[in-house]
Amino acid sequence: MNALAATNRNFKLAARLLGLDSKLEKSLLIPFREIKVECTLPKDDGTLVSYVGFRIQHDNARGPMKGGIRYHPEVDPDEVNALAQLMTWKTAVANIPYGGAKGGIGCNPGELSISELERLTRVFTQKIHDLIGIHTDVPAPDMGTNPQTMAWILDEYSKFHGYSPAVVTGKPIDLGGSLGRDAATGRGVLFATEALLNDQGKSIAGQRFVIQGFGNVGSWAAQLIHEAGGKVVAVSDVSGAIKDKNGIDIPSLIKHVKEHKGVKGFSGANAIEGSSILAEDCDILIPAALGGVINRENAKDIKAKYIIEAANHPTDPEADEILSKKGVIILPDIFANSGGVTVSYFEWVQNIQGFMWDEEKVNAELKKYIHQGFKDVKEMCKTHNCDLRMGAFTLGLNRVARATVLRGWEA
Repeated sequence: MNALAATNRNFKLAARLLGLDSKLEKSLLIPFREIKVECTLPKDDGTLVSYVGFRIQHDNARGPMKGGIRYHPEVDPDEVNALAQLMTWKTAVANIPYGGAKGGIGCNPGELSISELERLTRVFTQKIHDLIGIHTDVPAPDMGTNPQTMAWILDEYSKFHGYSPAVVTGKPIDLGGSLGRDAATGRGVLFATEALLNDQGKSIAGQRFVIQGFGNVGSWAAQLIHEAGGKVVAVSDVSGAIKDKNGIDIPSLIKHVKEHKGVKGFSGANAIEGSSILAEDCDILIPAALGGVINRENAKDIKAKYIIEAANHPTDPEADEILSKKGVIILPDIFANSGGVTVSYFEWVQNIQGFMWDEEKVNAELKKYIHQGFKDVKEMCKTHNCDLRMGAFTLGLNRVARATVLRGWEA
């Protein structure tokens, strides 16, 4: 089941639990606007090349639309649509005043030079600049993009609209980025895990973690879990996978990854097959890479008692059912990885105020939002007698539905 079909399925289950009117349900599902543009640019050798860029603006009932821009060869309208819809529910679950959007360009950023990436980003911004904006749609980095990409978007957008730092988040600090933004998604994963374990009468200290994916989110989550006394026993990324049942020295691993561009070859742990990472013995599994990695083929092999979804849509609905029968508790992506968009909101607020917060304030506010979000999700679980995924979906859906009705937008 692809990401869009799975997201639509969860949406419909939540709509049924809430007893939504069919017309309102339909209007909540249909995207506000779908944008598809051709981006033609000269390569460094003088030849012309064209890429297709997308921006799906899903919903703006609760505020400006918000969502990342990813540069990846597999970017397609269905995937971008699913991720835009997930952003709508995620911002509502986090209770920040945004709607959902997502964008992307179908390209392989690893095959482009820095100057080619800059030209591509500027051409894409020229095509969509009148459709994004501080109070309309606020992009952010995603897979294959970073603070430098946001700096180029900000600069190109400002040529048309005047200096507008709040038009993107995830920017470099020197251009109005927020302190704490780089670690925000990983730190949010830590706070969300804390909230879940506290609810179960446990703490992070002494728990055994497996982390699939060691990019920005996975590495920050690993570092913060390690600092909180958790034991990271296995880690994987595109280069390979490693394990040490006594716990991996995470600061040394991070240093190794910076130097060697991957976990492969790390001397402080044993190499294992990358495909076996999800089935490693642990208390808590954190998928922090691509979507759809936990499916009906491998769900039966998972030994973890808890799954914290740091990636977007890592668990297929069929796997959800298998894991539920096994008693595995899943903390869903639209809550578990909302730390990034929450601190993006803080960045936007700081830009609008023209006032910078210190990192301590950013982290304290993030903890407050995540812990309150968990309480709100649990309340919906009690109300509708459902699991955490449906608790999060009903919470997000209910908030967006209420805003839609209050604005007089229902069909």
